[in-house]
Amino acid sequence: MKKSLIAGFAAALLLMSCKNDKKILDSLADYNNAMEEKGYHFGDKLNLPQEVTENAESISISFGNKETSDLTIDPKFFAYGENEVTFNIKTKGGEILNQDATINVFTKNPEANIPFEIVAEYPHDPNNFVEGFLIEGNTVYESDGLEKASQLIKYTLGSTAPAQTEKQPADIFSEGIAIAGDKIYQLTYQNKIGFVYDKNTLKKISEFPLPNEFGEGWGMTYDGKNLIADTGSNKLYFLDVNNPSKVVKTVSVGGNKEIYNQINELEYHNGFIYANIWHQPYILKINPQTGETVGKFDFTKITEEYTQNNSEHVLNGIAFKGDHMLVTGKNWSKIYEVAIK
Repeated sequence: MKKSLIAGFAAALLLMSCKNDKKILDSLADYNNAMEEKGYHFGDKLNLPQEVTENAESISISFGNKETSDLTIDPKFFAYGENEVTFNIKTKGGEILNQDATINVFTKNPEANIPFEIVAEYPHDPNNFVEGFLIEGNTVYESDGLEKASQLIKYTLGSTAPAQTEKQPADIFSEGIAIAGDKIYQLTYQNKIGFVYDKNTLKKISEFPLPNEFGEGWGMTYDGKNLIADTGSNKLYFLDVNNPSKVVKTVSVGGNKEIYNQINELEYHNGFIYANIWHQPYILKINPQTGETVGKFDFTKITEEYTQNNSEHVLNGIAFKGDHMLVTGKNWSKIYEVAIK
């Protein structure tokens, strides 16, 4: 009889403990779900519900192999955009509870809407599926994608006839390009390799494996020191120009209310990175030191002309002609010269 009473008491305690654990996890989940859209800024404190804090002996957050018990949005641990984390709670009853969550970090300052004026239009070959686009002087360098159609070309602005062409093998899907000195660096989409060309002849000099961090290659530019590439997320990868397989550092791009995943074509100009977002009519102006998006161009009116008949004919070309921006896209028939007001 005595053993039965003890067993019954233990079972009751276990049931109470399980109910309490569920209450803690449900409360934490409700809090995280409510905060996911609202997001946080650097320096914010996580104000967890009382059901969590009053029943916890300790709380920590882990990010893969990193962990902190400081419930502050610290840039040492968090980055702009989505942060996949795990909450680790040791209850006062000795239980260890774990719960996965997404913590979104936004910039404190809204992006400025940057006004502009179209001051000139130039013809562009509508057969070109633009993935990389830049200009030096009056010479345009362009990387066009798609398997069995990828090519690197250069031509004079105002003409659609290539002065030089380097066709890619049929299995290659070309992506972003950047010029550093007399070399052109080029990414590929899913081929896991990059190419280096002679800028003057367009002849291939060498190949390099894409960094291990890359699932895919998307856009690329050069800031005078490092190549800067993206992979279709909100991360910018700074690469060693002498060894493009090596990532020097990673910077996450942040918006005030948006997570800018699928950043695509890139251009560096006067200390800022300009980037378009795949399937969106915007070009972002990004501080490369912090990743903060400080401004945004809205090219909806231009983009709609091309995407209304084919949703893949997206904005995907950014170059600078002096202080004017050149803009084009996949299978666009025009290049637009834009004066920034």
